[in-house]
Amino acid sequence: MREQIARYSAKLLADRSASPGRIAIAVQDDLLFGVGDEPEAKLAEQILAKLNALALVVAHPSLPFADLLIRRSPPTCRQIVPNDTENRTFLHDIPFIREEEQDDTLAEQIATLLGGRKGVIVEGIGLIAVGAITVEQAYINYSSLFHSTFVKYLQDLLVQGFFLPREEETFGAFRRHWLLPLTGGDLAFRPGKLEQREAILDEMARVGRYTVERGLVDSFFGNISCRSGNLIYISQTGASLDALPGCIDPVPFDNSSTTGITASSELLAHRRIYESGEATTILHGHPRFAVVMSMLCEESDCRVADCWKECPKVRYLGDTPVVAGEIGAGGLAKKVPPVIAGPGKAIVYGHGVFTTGGEGFQEPLLRMIEVENWCRDEYFRRLDLHGER
Repeated sequence: MREQIARYSAKLLADRSASPGRIAIAVQDDLLFGVGDEPEAKLAEQILAKLNALALVVAHPSLPFADLLIRRSPPTCRQIVPNDTENRTFLHDIPFIREEEQDDTLAEQIATLLGGRKGVIVEGIGLIAVGAITVEQAYINYSSLFHSTFVKYLQDLLVQGFFLPREEETFGAFRRHWLLPLTGGDLAFRPGKLEQREAILDEMARVGRYTVERGLVDSFFGNISCRSGNLIYISQTGASLDALPGCIDPVPFDNSSTTGITASSELLAHRRIYESGEATTILHGHPRFAVVMSMLCEESDCRVADCWKECPKVRYLGDTPVVAGEIGAGGLAKKVPPVIAGPGKAIVYGHGVFTTGGEGFQEPLLRMIEVENWCRDEYFRRLDLHGER
């Protein structure tokens, strides 16, 4: 168990989602214990003792966006409702506790909220996420909290502008220091078409790791595949893209066997993308600026009730088409294939980016970087214009 705690604590640092020196994970199996930094470890133990769960992550996020969302909320508000797919799928809404509401019963306050949700924000302390039966679940829920608050804050900021004391200065530090240049020129790829099993598995593992390391997806989200003859090699559902060895399924293209039962939930979308064009590789990630920009619709008289599933239009961010579509075996398999064949890239509303390649994975990865860089540049262009008004 301590090995798992060490592993996921290290991943929180590698993801740059938690602050060094402010991370703790508590578990209760035969014994209840917390590992990590104080006072987070003590608080994690106190909370977990009140829950019917195996693990809990308490960590101070590397960015102040969660606290800023609380301060931007109306005084009577007690929850944040981001619009991204991670939140809709895993979290639903994110309850929070303001700093002035915290008292000696804080552990009880947090445990009560976690009884109905997978994560909570505690102002000044951090993001707290529970894992019902594994440490991995707690890590995944923390990652969802970080992703959703990142996307929600940037989305709100673009619409509402800065209005908190020193908020613009704080955001400027994020823009200058936390954001890193996003490039792929230093990466190595296997040249040519991928046809042999071992070469395919090795390259998928390599590119999955690149995708996580470049911040294009949190490790347990997204998927990757390669078509070779009558087989689609695809990452398993819930697989970590930076730990793919042993987690890639070879699935017959005609679905003639049950080997696809553990494959990614986007298997049908991948199959139909391959059917719609000449692609042999597909990469799907959740780069945050692309997610933010995908939800900035400028329709003033729209009667669509559920933009994620029901919007019939194809919009564009630069030359990248944006479509709506339910994740899994639903709308994505219908909406993405018709628009991706030409440009080799597509954004799904509130969800992420699909890119394809004709030979190998260099093309899809560089395309995803290109899409995210365009969305990042366009985001800051609009934000700077907003500030000049």
